[in-house]
Amino acid sequence: MSGSTRFTGSMTALITPMKDGKLDEAAFRKLVEWQIANGTKGLIPVGTTGESPTVSYEEHKRVVELCVEVAKGRAAVIAGAGSNSTAEAIDFMLHAEKAGADAALVVTPYYNKPNQEGLYLHYKALHDCCTLPIFIYNIPGRSVIDMTAETMGRLAELPRIIGVKDATADLARPLKQTQTCGKDFIQLSGEDATALASLIQGGDGCISVTANIAPRLLADMHEAWAAGDIKTAMAINERLFPVHEAMFCETSPAPVKYAASLLGLSSPECRLPIAPLSEAGRAKVESALRQAGLMN
Repeated sequence: MSGSTRFTGSMTALITPMKDGKLDEAAFRKLVEWQIANGTKGLIPVGTTGESPTVSYEEHKRVVELCVEVAKGRAAVIAGAGSNSTAEAIDFMLHAEKAGADAALVVTPYYNKPNQEGLYLHYKALHDCCTLPIFIYNIPGRSVIDMTAETMGRLAELPRIIGVKDATADLARPLKQTQTCGKDFIQLSGEDATALASLIQGGDGCISVTANIAPRLLADMHEAWAAGDIKTAMAINERLFPVHEAMFCETSPAPVKYAASLLGLSSPECRLPIAPLSEAGRAKVESALRQAGLMN
């Protein structure tokens, strides 16, 4: 483990609860309180799981403000601030800093497919626009582009590029990125199913989808790992594996929002073009929750 303890352990890629097409602020507040009470170390509002592509700019900013307000410093708030427009991402960065977030999570620009130099210049512009620390979010499956370890190493030389959320599921990445970025660079997994394996390879924590519905178990898994209790960490990981798989049985966040509705946390509502979970998907999610002991 390499990174600052402020940004380690179990973190949650928060869903954005909605009701009748609008933000459900009461449900969001309740979710954040529940996360903190159950050991979550970091809260990530309006990432991909928070439906950042379909919330309005005003909604995006409101969710960040609510998260900071409710957290009150009890957990780190890493605000989603990504865009495929550098100017738009700068606006989100400046807002997150003003709102009191602890850091920003910035996804690699999607669709317009910048080359490695374009990626470097994009993140450098965000780094230079304010004083907020930045986590790179590398997720080729959604962004189409993949930031190389070498480009990441160049960015890690900038003082406020402090880490990465790596959703490649490539377990060699933490080792490669330690070589190019240094041991103080914070490496967070973005894949629940390989999060424990990532820790073994030198990772510092996980930004998790499953933690929306199983925060205590995932906090316990990371705490067991940190304490050297590998047997307990492995047992929790095995218990939750069917849930990790079910959370991506259809396009996220439809499965996790349905799971949250089963636990009384929020409605299952997503914004189009994310479709409601199919009957088969609902059955998979319900079966996984029961198998893991998350519901009767």
